[in-house]
Amino acid sequence: MDAIASPEDVTFDFRTLSARDRYKLMIGTVVPRPIALVTTVDPAGRINAAPFSFFNCLSADPPILALGVENHPDMSFKDTALNIRLTEVFTVNIVSHAIAEAMHICAVPFAPDGDELQAAGLTAMPGKLVASPWIKEAPASFECRRHVTLELGKSRQIILGEIVFAHYHHDVIDVESMRIDPAKLDTIARLGGNSCSTIRDRFEMPTPTLAEFHANQASSPGIGEPGVRESGS
Repeated sequence: MDAIASPEDVTFDFRTLSARDRYKLMIGTVVPRPIALVTTVDPAGRINAAPFSFFNCLSADPPILALGVENHPDMSFKDTALNIRLTEVFTVNIVSHAIAEAMHICAVPFAPDGDELQAAGLTAMPGKLVASPWIKEAPASFECRRHVTLELGKSRQIILGEIVFAHYHHDVIDVESMRIDPAKLDTIARLGGNSCSTIRDRFEMPTPTLAEFHANQASSPGIGEPGVRESGS
């Protein structure tokens, strides 16, 4: 490891680090990361469920999600990547605090014919537009069709999926305003190592208009930040 320390900072040349050390730095720094509990099916119809924290939304038009799926150490595909490659579909289920332990069980390395959802006590519901199921207990689920897969070297794929159908628990969303209640969604996120977090401590930070920014600077010279209103549950 090539680290350069000073009284003020520690720096790393990523070109000199092992893949494992780069991984540890990245997952410990880019936090919190949402967790996708991804359900897929193989061509024989067997269901697989696995969590991924290299996950986020990238676009609304078209509606695109991204998954980062790493291969096994021998570079063979994980069940999720293989199933998506063969069937072109998958479903992203959002992980709430209520199903956190069940999600964790789905991370156990069961055999390919193992049923993670059954082991975790979760309910598979038939997809509306895709073959992969959605999870009844998840507060929200997105049925996706594979849009494109990016191969990053030999060890990882970035899978972009287009959302074609969505499911929500009735109390999570205000249909008239299309607003999601974060307290009802009650998601968890991944930090570094085995650490996770909730979104139960929140604050509001509206972006100021240009006029508000200048007015704020005039009243508080040298300070250009808007006021922060805290909220939580």
